Amino acid sequence: MSSQDVHDSPAPAEQAPGAEALDPAAVAAAVAAAEAAAPGPGETVRIDSWIWAVRLIKTRSMGATACRGGHVQVNGERVKPAHSVRVGDEVRLRQEGRERVVIVKRLIRKRVGAPVAAQCYVDNSPPPPPREAVAPIGLRDRGTGRPTKRDRRELERLRGLAGPAGGLGRPGGMGPASGGRPGGR
Repeated sequence: MSSQDVHDSPAPAEQAPGAEALDPAAVAAAVAAAEAAAPGPGETVRIDSWIWAVRLIKTRSMGATACRGGHVQVNGERVKPAHSVRVGDEVRLRQEGRERVVIVKRLIRKRVGAPVAAQCYVDNSPPPPPREAVAPIGLRDRGTGRPTKRDRRELERLRGLAGPAGGLGRPGGMGPASGGRPGGR
């Protein structure tokens, strides 16, 4: 990072609402850490390593698994974990029901602090869905006890698990092996 880049950073008064003002010495130390994490001239950075280094994913092995599973795209193409990423590439990462879309600004190969990592990409992700929209269906309140048979059937109906007859496939829930008796003997 050149001295020109340091002067282009927003002043504390221009920061986003809710952002804390950072100590200039801490910012300088973070920039030095990012410089140390940058690859040398002519070296490349793997996509699984980069998405881990900029904290889009928790571990590098999870990044490699996401690449192998087709959850990572670079410039619209699914990539393998060893794919080299370049400045200006668009990276799409699907995880936990959410898609992250980022543009690569800086290449780093070692994991750095969150404020420095955020400077390595431009986040163009859609906003996350509201919490109410992603809440699982049919959760019971804590302390309400064990569900009754009626509660269980209603939960199954909400989740789409119940069959057409609602039971074992026969009216009354008794199969042919039971001889018409509910105990099976």
